Amino acid sequence: MDQVQDIAAGRLSAAELAANFADAHPPLTPSEAPVEASRCYFCHDAPCIEACPTGIDIPGFIRAIATGNPRGAALTILEANILGGSCARVCPTEVLCQGACVRMAQEGRAVNIGALQRHATDWLMAHEPRPFARAPATGRRVAVVGAGPAGLACAHLLARHGHEVVVFDARAKPGGLNEYGIAAYKLADDFAQAEIAYILSVGGIRIVPGQALGGDLSLASLRAEYAAVFLGLGLQGSRDLGIAAPPLAGVQDAVAFIAALRQAPDKAQVPVGRRVVVIGGGNTAIDAATQARRLGAEDVTIVYRRGPAQMSATSKEQDWAQTNGVRIRHWASPLRLLGEAGAVTGVSFARTRPDAAGLAIPAGPGFTLEADMVLKAVGQCFIADPLGAAEAPALVPGRIAVDAEGRTSLPGVFAGGDCTAGADLTVRAVADGKRAAEAICRMLGP
Repeated sequence: MDQVQDIAAGRLSAAELAANFADAHPPLTPSEAPVEASRCYFCHDAPCIEACPTGIDIPGFIRAIATGNPRGAALTILEANILGGSCARVCPTEVLCQGACVRMAQEGRAVNIGALQRHATDWLMAHEPRPFARAPATGRRVAVVGAGPAGLACAHLLARHGHEVVVFDARAKPGGLNEYGIAAYKLADDFAQAEIAYILSVGGIRIVPGQALGGDLSLASLRAEYAAVFLGLGLQGSRDLGIAAPPLAGVQDAVAFIAALRQAPDKAQVPVGRRVVVIGGGNTAIDAATQARRLGAEDVTIVYRRGPAQMSATSKEQDWAQTNGVRIRHWASPLRLLGEAGAVTGVSFARTRPDAAGLAIPAGPGFTLEADMVLKAVGQCFIADPLGAAEAPALVPGRIAVDAEGRTSLPGVFAGGDCTAGADLTVRAVADGKRAAEAICRMLGP
């Protein structure tokens, strides 16, 4: 069979696809939540709070659940993290709050903080459509560029303080990573958009889609028109494999594959290869590989140049992929893409091994994996060009430089999230956006 023909849509039935892309981790039931909450020790100096980038009072909200007060629990969460619903679903809790849980150290099983957080926030979204009030209008306008987690968190807090916020985003729909870059089974049932509608219910926020910095917008014009500007640009570029290869059908960026799947109204129309190779070791690689398998790919392999401990995907995510039938091969680096008649047919890899510093170096003969689809997941990068050359904020290697409150080198311009240095996590982006909003409010005054 021609290799291109091995990339096809509709490999599984509608019922199979519905099951495969349903909510991967169903919520706690009303009877399960208080039982799980009762496992918390309600530590005074709770290490879980220190491990949470947004500083949620975790023992406080869990105590509220244990005493039958889901509203109080949810408000405690959302005051600290307005995207608490999505963070409950996508945060690597096993290395953040739950990794620090005292129960984990004593018993090897942490309190299920993520599930309890989801229980509370889902309850409030279902029962209270507008939980936060907006202060009287100040007459000041702030521009936010990027409608991802950092931009939305910043916009919400600014609006609560009475400022008018206009959020510009290059894409057709707001949400950033939550809308375009997370596996569909993690944020099922269009949860990203439901959460955004909930955030916008505070009032005072207008989202303008299809407006890209460097094209439709300039930083100079925004600075002239608005009292402050927040940049939540995310990472717009994808790194290449670093090998010379002609363009071949069946080779694409994993982020584009995930975005296309997320936006597809009918997943039966999304084509996937029969034999898929994913190159990379982060959450994008895991999400792409697992979703390819759930679309009906028969053979899916992740190949990473170093070992499992060096993968940026957590061990939980690695286990999840393997549970879904994905193989993970370590210590191998791509040498070349193989093709025939303009379509990819496989990937040739060199074996690697760790040197004294743990870095991958060549080691021994390589191997080849047959593939009719290759997904590149070797990392994303920040593209500074849209900032402009004449008057752009200072950069640290690869990202926008900011101080502890999100200020850039330009007066009145703030930034946060993945476009600044730090861990590329939704919860960290929320913390950045909130911190910058507080600094903007102090700058603008009462």
